[in-house]
Amino acid sequence: MSTKLWRVAEVPEQPARTLAASLDLPLPIARMLAARGFLTTAAAECFLRPRLSELSDPGLLPGLAAGAARIGRALAAQEPITVYGDYDADGLTSTALLVQTLRRLGARAVPFIPHRMDDGYGLSVEALARCCQRHQPRLLITVDCGTSAVTAVQQAQAAGVDVIVTDHHEPSGPVAPALAVINPKLGDHPGLRQLAGVGVAFKLCHALVRQAGARAQVDLREALDLVAVGTIADVVPLQDENRVLVRHGLARLQRTTSPGLQALWAVTGVQDPLEAWHVAFLLAPRLNAVGRLGDAETVLELLLTPEAGRAGVLARQLDAANRERQAVEQQIVAEAVREVDDGFDPERHFGVVVARAGWHPGVIGIVAARLCQRYRRPAVVIAIAPDGACRGSCRSIEEFDLVAQLAHCADTLDTFGGHALAAGLTLTADRLPAFKKQFNAVAAERLQAVDLRPVQRVDAWVALREVDDRLLSALDLLRPFGQSNAEPIWAARGVRVVAEPRVLAKDTLKLTVETEGTVLDAVGFGMGQRPVPPGLLDIAFHARNNVFRGRTTLQLNLQDFRPTGPA
Repeated sequence: MSTKLWRVAEVPEQPARTLAASLDLPLPIARMLAARGFLTTAAAECFLRPRLSELSDPGLLPGLAAGAARIGRALAAQEPITVYGDYDADGLTSTALLVQTLRRLGARAVPFIPHRMDDGYGLSVEALARCCQRHQPRLLITVDCGTSAVTAVQQAQAAGVDVIVTDHHEPSGPVAPALAVINPKLGDHPGLRQLAGVGVAFKLCHALVRQAGARAQVDLREALDLVAVGTIADVVPLQDENRVLVRHGLARLQRTTSPGLQALWAVTGVQDPLEAWHVAFLLAPRLNAVGRLGDAETVLELLLTPEAGRAGVLARQLDAANRERQAVEQQIVAEAVREVDDGFDPERHFGVVVARAGWHPGVIGIVAARLCQRYRRPAVVIAIAPDGACRGSCRSIEEFDLVAQLAHCADTLDTFGGHALAAGLTLTADRLPAFKKQFNAVAAERLQAVDLRPVQRVDAWVALREVDDRLLSALDLLRPFGQSNAEPIWAARGVRVVAEPRVLAKDTLKLTVETEGTVLDAVGFGMGQRPVPPGLLDIAFHARNNVFRGRTTLQLNLQDFRPTGPA
């Protein structure tokens, strides 16, 4: 029997039927669109067929006009420019994109990436000093960081360096007094607020190319592969302009001319047509791995090299680093789970906090996500340094806003910040017991009355006869799937299992189900040990094409099943 709480989206039926008729869509697809807020033909058409021509004027971003003008003067005077990035995939693709574009416009531009262990996150005073000593810039442009780096920007200005900030994070305090701060969170244009760092960098590049006019030999469509990778990797909503950039960027990535991206795709060994999940789960982890473990310079070299041979060497290094990262992560997850399970009581423990010396601070965010998923509770994983300094990563569930609730624990913390579902914090080891107690008390107060069972999301009920080739074809219009545009999960009520359930390789359950004369195969990965209850079932599933030995068949990928319930 399912242990999940099924939540079926509410569908406005009349708008759904109107969409189905006006756009010639299968009714289940139209219902899903209506449930996700696309209630008019125009809105749905814009979502289903995103066009590059619909991208907004880059000048709508606050600070962009001033920033572009200053860069234009630097280009004319051949001033040395340094692009200061970040060590995650979004920051690295942003850095590569801006450096490539500036160089193609004739700039003397070089990149700088801080070291995770030595410099910490963002535009720090120490990393800035090292950057300026190495490159002697007259103009410093940040990507994916810097909005609240007040002290570092003041230091740069005192040294005669102009600073332009491009970023997409919420300010955590006063905004840095840079020459220009280009951040959609500081503006009021709703279609831009969710841009990733690489999306903001792309907007700046767009403005620079347009400013250069006819003399610019730059086609920014060729850079959309980098934009797609960074946007997907940063798990921003694939809506509005992000959807436009990623839809067209994935098409460009499929035929990329970048030696680095070609080599990175080759080491995955995957032959399938490229989709967003390939970027999220195969490419992005390899781009992030070396930055998590230390120095991300290898990634930047990979993204910028014009040499296929060198790209192959670097891609193999990233692949090896990713395997190392996976091994470190698996060890910490195992240790963390043992620590939690040793005393976990679901009736008393509503916030999971684990801490240990020796844990690598570069992977604790992934571990926190694993614990949050496993226990369905907000989780904090803390790495304790030899000097007693503690760095923690936090992940949460929808019902618990991390930043808002961590504020109630502020007296035990040195710093904290982030978002509702992901945050970071620092404290000292002597305050760990107090923080654990206080965090659990705050979580208990917020979550005691919440049903903490795992949730099975369902977009719409369907009849099995509606799951056909026309539905699968229409699903392609909804791609790319990702954050805030999840692949639809359908549910069918009262299906009958018509053959003995089988367990295939890798703990996969195989069912053949039937209702009203429609018979389909269904597989449940990781469900091989789940008993199938007698009688009729409700099933939740993705609809997919399965290719086996050159033959393509329609298949249901089970997400959950349960004894059938009332309509």
